[in-house]
Amino acid sequence: MKLVWIDLNCSYAHSSLALPALHAQVMGRPDVEWQGVRTTNNEAVGTTVDAVYACRPDVVAATAWLFTHEQLLHIIGRVKALMPGVKVILGGPEFLGDNEEYLCHHPEVDIVFRGEGEEGFARWINVWNRPEEWAAIPGLCYMWEDEYHDGGLARVMNFDSLLPPEESPLFMWDKPFVQMETTRGCFNTCAFCVSGMGDPIRPLPLETIRQRLCRIRERGIRDVRILDRTFNHRPLQAVALLELFAEFHPHLRFHLEIHPALLPQSVREVLVSLPDGLLHLEAGIQSLRQEVLDMSRRKGRLEQALDGLRFLCSLPNLVTHADLIAGLPCYGLSQIYEDIRTLAAFQAGEIQLELLKLLPGTAMRRDAAELGIRYSPLPPYEVLETETISSAQLQEVRRLSRLLDAYYNTSAWQSLTRRLIVEEDGFLHRFLDFLTENNYIDQPMSLERRGELLYIFCSGHYPMFVV
Repeated sequence: MKLVWIDLNCSYAHSSLALPALHAQVMGRPDVEWQGVRTTNNEAVGTTVDAVYACRPDVVAATAWLFTHEQLLHIIGRVKALMPGVKVILGGPEFLGDNEEYLCHHPEVDIVFRGEGEEGFARWINVWNRPEEWAAIPGLCYMWEDEYHDGGLARVMNFDSLLPPEESPLFMWDKPFVQMETTRGCFNTCAFCVSGMGDPIRPLPLETIRQRLCRIRERGIRDVRILDRTFNHRPLQAVALLELFAEFHPHLRFHLEIHPALLPQSVREVLVSLPDGLLHLEAGIQSLRQEVLDMSRRKGRLEQALDGLRFLCSLPNLVTHADLIAGLPCYGLSQIYEDIRTLAAFQAGEIQLELLKLLPGTAMRRDAAELGIRYSPLPPYEVLETETISSAQLQEVRRLSRLLDAYYNTSAWQSLTRRLIVEEDGFLHRFLDFLTENNYIDQPMSLERRGELLYIFCSGHYPMFVV
């Protein structure tokens, strides 16, 4: 059997772990030939289709992600037209919901996989051309003889028994960063997250992680992105991992997600002691409103989260990135502006503002009508309107996010932008109006051009900030 994997990413800097993670479990099988076709959203669909067609595969596989799904369907549709007999199997977080409607609307896709695929995909390869045997494989959803078959949700309970993705020759070592799971699963129950369904927590042994980091260091990679949903859910494990990461300074840097409400003294002491530049933290805060967090079913009290976030932002040896999500129930536009100002006052290293996406399989998508949320039926399923924020206001949020990225999240302009946000109550509204009315906000701008526009604006509105 010849299998072609369409490795479609948003850019060449990104690389999905799915291909090497699955391939690592079936390496050495002479009856299966794997080939990867690597492409991005920016590449012409026809070029990718031609590369797949030239391989004449029996099976085409891919992972569907929010921002690549639409492009992937264009590719798959053309591939299927050229090779009607090819089997197409897709996986990824897009398929954690009800897959019957999806398969009916996309007959070019033969099978989708729900859940964690390392074990199930290896089993499916054994029977890829015998659909009468597919029903025994957990997670496999497909149409056969005009009937829908649903394999439920697949989980790999013996996570530490899997061969790591780096063992596969298909692992991409030429990217600027690599990704790693030290734990699979999440204790939290966030209604907007695909991990908020009670996934059991399965950590890797510390020595296994050390060995993998040694290999990454030997390959000359500098940046490691830890994919754990909530890195510090277990303080003892978090302390051990942070101390392990410090062993690899200055050769490796780590980007990880941390819950600011779960910072006991033991974790704080280690964070204070870490060398400069070792960590880039993403503090999952989402909103600074308890009502919003309660509606989102996020664990942890707001008071504890704010105290933890203030602590993280005060540390000079690491960068803390705070995120807000517009479109959550009970979250209004004026509150978002106020929360940005609070985060700026905390001196957050970055402020990311994004629109909520209602992902398949999440509780918030299931309850959208009851919550008064209207959202796009097509990827990336962004919220269009709620009972507390209008469609026009969400477009203002989108523009505000671009302003933050262009100014606050850019080191050259962060200090001045932070002062203006904190000291001048109306700055964000006025500057966003200025950029919008003059058609700058959606235009790509150089660093110099951004500075020039900020100077022009401040000269007319805040001359005390112009020197």
